[in-house]
Amino acid sequence: MSPTPATRSTRTPVAAALLALLLTACGSGAEEIPEDTRAAGLGREDVVSEVHEDTALSATLPAKLRKSGVLRVGSGIGVPPIAFSPEDGGPPRGVDIDVSEAVARVLGLRVERKHVSGASLVTGLNAGRYEVGTANLAVTEERKQALDFVLYLTDGTGFAVRDDSELKKVDDLGQLCGLRVGTGTGTTFETDLQAASKECTADGRKPITISTYPDAAAHFLALRQGRVDVLMTTSSVLRYAATQQPGLRYLNEIERKNIGLAVKKGSPLAEPLKDAVNQLVQDGTYARILKKWQLEPAAIEKSVVNPPERP
Repeated sequence: MSPTPATRSTRTPVAAALLALLLTACGSGAEEIPEDTRAAGLGREDVVSEVHEDTALSATLPAKLRKSGVLRVGSGIGVPPIAFSPEDGGPPRGVDIDVSEAVARVLGLRVERKHVSGASLVTGLNAGRYEVGTANLAVTEERKQALDFVLYLTDGTGFAVRDDSELKKVDDLGQLCGLRVGTGTGTTFETDLQAASKECTADGRKPITISTYPDAAAHFLALRQGRVDVLMTTSSVLRYAATQQPGLRYLNEIERKNIGLAVKKGSPLAEPLKDAVNQLVQDGTYARILKKWQLEPAAIEKSVVNPPERP
């Protein structure tokens, strides 16, 4: 999500959404936080191969798609648990990968996945280069003007620090006045921090020093080198990273947003996708996927097309 948690963005609607997935990090102190080695076995557990076609649902697919048997998916690949490339060079893994694969199986389709980034997600969907986009995309009213969304997750705006930080919880961005905060390039996290920084100076306090990064490696490097004090980004990414990296402490989140699979505006695929997600919820596959990625707090009870921004 902002990466949206879910991701959020103000630069080209949706285009910056992928960037919001990229993990930033934070901290200060003498000792470095160990790098995320992202072992080859991370996320290898298979939770989707037993999913079978529901013929009643696959019959509702557009005829052209049903005939081809292939679901072309454009996926933003960043960091676990959303979507990442494993060390062994195999296919990407993550909750977005498992959910889209399981949905395709319910609909009797085979996934053909392309790695996408930035504005190419939107342009690719609108140009018909792929039918579905996954990138931990937060549902916003602005984005719903350009795309349709099928709800499959929720995510939040989260914060993390190093273990040696004195910061315990962030309830308001005003607490970040005078601190160095790392976040994703082009996200609304960045925009929110800029607005909060102006309020800091208007109140006679020190501004927030905002550092933005385009990829996960740069974020973690900033953290390890103590160039930022706090990380503000997608809570699911931060929460998961804290379970993998000693020395990184997840604080809390201040809001949650709905996350959706993106399709072209008016696509007849939206309803079948929604029904497929609900089938996965009902048969327990959805719960198994979320448990695998430690994302139980992000669960939905029922999928809908174009949900409101917040759960």
